[in-house]
Amino acid sequence: MATNKDSIKKINKSNLPDTQGLEDTRNLPINKVGIKDILHPVTIKQRGGEEQKTVANFNMYVNLPHNLKGTHMSRFVHILNNHEDHITVDTFKKMIEQMLVLLEAESGHVEMSFPFFINKTAPASKVKSLLDYNVTFIGEIKDGVSNLKIKVLVPVTSLCPCSKKISSYGAHNQRSHVTVTASIKDFVWIEEIIDIVEKEASSELYALLKRPDEKHVTELAYDNPKFVEDMVRDIASHFSSDDRIIEYIIESENFESIHNHSAYAQIHQIK
Repeated sequence: MATNKDSIKKINKSNLPDTQGLEDTRNLPINKVGIKDILHPVTIKQRGGEEQKTVANFNMYVNLPHNLKGTHMSRFVHILNNHEDHITVDTFKKMIEQMLVLLEAESGHVEMSFPFFINKTAPASKVKSLLDYNVTFIGEIKDGVSNLKIKVLVPVTSLCPCSKKISSYGAHNQRSHVTVTASIKDFVWIEEIIDIVEKEASSELYALLKRPDEKHVTELAYDNPKFVEDMVRDIASHFSSDDRIIEYIIESENFESIHNHSAYAQIHQIK
């Protein structure tokens, strides 16, 4: 049975003119050219051994030499369809390598963003509910060197230490977005990154909470106040000691409940 790659070869051998392959005389190479915002089903392996089916948004680019007029946009779609519905972390790098070969490029860049769900257990009632996290795999091959980054956005609760200190009762708290972008040299589970962030927040979030659970998370946050600076420092300390991670960016944005602006902090570390 003919594959998509065979089909491409047959099309290339046809008598139809190849406009993209014409010579360009402006002498300007293009760093990234390709397609954006294309959806494709993917399969993500979970830490417990299960597989999670989800849908990813892809951005796919290659470089274009100064002497070529254009790239062959349809080949990006062929690459995705060649993988049918089973793109995993393991096949992600291979997909970029195939892209370079098929598009005859020296460098390539692929971003794959998808919702990742974890079935969480409420702390008191033990009811279960799914919470979603935004995850992005960023893969790049340049000059024969590959680089893979995992970016995870983790929503959490933060409670202000200053508010707790100066108030006779209560303290203001808010939902926060902590974003971890880690360049990895060895395999890291998505759940590992989420666990670290949630552990260092004032409290983690749950999709479903009963009244005993609300009491628990409210009091937990009150007993564990964190400035935005505390959040990024405490989280960064974990990644600094992890030899699988060669570079990381930790960002925390607190959507302030008593201001009409956010508090923000970032740590960027190359190890």
